[in-house]
Amino acid sequence: MKIKLAKGDKENGIVIGNTYDKYGSKNPIVKVIMKGFHDSLNCLVNKVKPKSINEIGCGEGYWVIKWSGKGILTKGSDFSEQVIEIAKENAKSQGVDPDLFSVKNIYELEEGKENADLIVCCEVLEHLDDPKLALQSLEKIVDHYLIISVPREPIWRFLNLLRGKYIKDLGNTPGHLQHWSSAKLVDLVSNYFEIIEVKKPFPWTMLLCKAKK
Repeated sequence: MKIKLAKGDKENGIVIGNTYDKYGSKNPIVKVIMKGFHDSLNCLVNKVKPKSINEIGCGEGYWVIKWSGKGILTKGSDFSEQVIEIAKENAKSQGVDPDLFSVKNIYELEEGKENADLIVCCEVLEHLDDPKLALQSLEKIVDHYLIISVPREPIWRFLNLLRGKYIKDLGNTPGHLQHWSSAKLVDLVSNYFEIIEVKKPFPWTMLLCKAKK
């Protein structure tokens, strides 16, 4: 599925959406890496069999459009008005209702309005000034299951350096403010949710979590 991307645009000084077309890349190495991410995410989604999904930090809407096409009641939000406009464009181009997308700050999620069988928050926490506050906000809307993923560090930055990217920033992708190893991510998230499964599609960490009783 070919979609329009933000490609490093900024809103109020903050990098939005995807800086690199990882979905449409023809690079064979990138394609293998992305297949690992896709397979892991699809595995976890299929495991919990959600009837509804809410993706927090949906960016340009790739996964919301995918899941909607499978008949799952899906919606997505992002803090950026610009990236949500792109998501709506992408939805229209794929024959999906653009109203599935809305502007919402992760710190301001509302209990009763954002809840779904499965909350997905992939490639978001690393961009945030206060990931702990974001996890507290997610607690309000996770009734059942949550999937979180972040780049696995320091592998992520090392790979960027290997491909000659972001050298002056020691391989740090623009907009990445937080950096976690798999163990540190588990330690952080376990303060807020019960962790059911840990997957490590190279070079990410992906967690399937459940609301604490």
